[in-house]
Amino acid sequence: MARDLAEQFPTAADLFQEADDVLGRKLSRIAWSGPIDDLTKTSNCQPALFVHGLACLSVLRELAGNFPIGGAAGLSLGEMTAHAAAGTFDFKNGLKLVQRRGELMDEACEKTFGGMAALIGAEENVVRQLAADEDVDVANINAPGQIVISGELAKVEAAVGVAKEYGVRRASMLNVAGAYHSRLMESAYEKLGAVLQHVPMQPPSFPVISNVTGEEVRTPVEIRRALQDQVTGTVRWLDCMERLAGLGCDFFIELGPGGVLAGLLRRTLKGVDVMSVADVESVRKCAEKL
Repeated sequence: MARDLAEQFPTAADLFQEADDVLGRKLSRIAWSGPIDDLTKTSNCQPALFVHGLACLSVLRELAGNFPIGGAAGLSLGEMTAHAAAGTFDFKNGLKLVQRRGELMDEACEKTFGGMAALIGAEENVVRQLAADEDVDVANINAPGQIVISGELAKVEAAVGVAKEYGVRRASMLNVAGAYHSRLMESAYEKLGAVLQHVPMQPPSFPVISNVTGEEVRTPVEIRRALQDQVTGTVRWLDCMERLAGLGCDFFIELGPGGVLAGLLRRTLKGVDVMSVADVESVRKCAEKL
């Protein structure tokens, strides 16, 4: 993750060095070299994603200038990256918050036996009825016809087993460490709420959309509540994207590895102009377009 960016752009290398200093360990080594089993641990993956996203943004600004940003959103952990980009909190405090969030979610996973499943080809009201009947939670509404459920592993497996009876076209278990965005994350929810009270915050410099409401959050009180609620609440990603479009955003940039969010956006807003930025090649292409 981001190794080529750090090799070619000092602004990216400096962010990873600062992250190593703040965390007191070589996050950069894990992000750049793995092994993958270490990188995919929540307590490593979340900080690495946070730094990678902001490194992409810093390089874009270096190449394309201080271009205007109409709004931002981040799926789950990415919401904290969006706030850091908007100046809600600084890099150091944001990274410490992300690290603690990852630790708390790891703890919750170890104490519970949870799972998640993706349901393709069903309306939200149908999936909510299925979730209620099988006693699981709706974790993500990612795009039209793409919803994720979360909860106790046996109950999620049972929901997958009966999904076709509800008209769901396809249901499949996800390879995850636990039941994120469900009631099984309650311990992380409680502890993160206490942590958030001590993070210095200010109103974001541009609109940041909350996962749980699909609307802007403006004050530190609203932001703390939204970031806490997100741990156990539904990520309404479809609503977030529609809200950004409603604000007049007409060019979307996905910052970080992969292109999953760009794909979800294309399903949500047909014909949308979107680019994914993760490495030197993609960041240069995006800068040229900007």
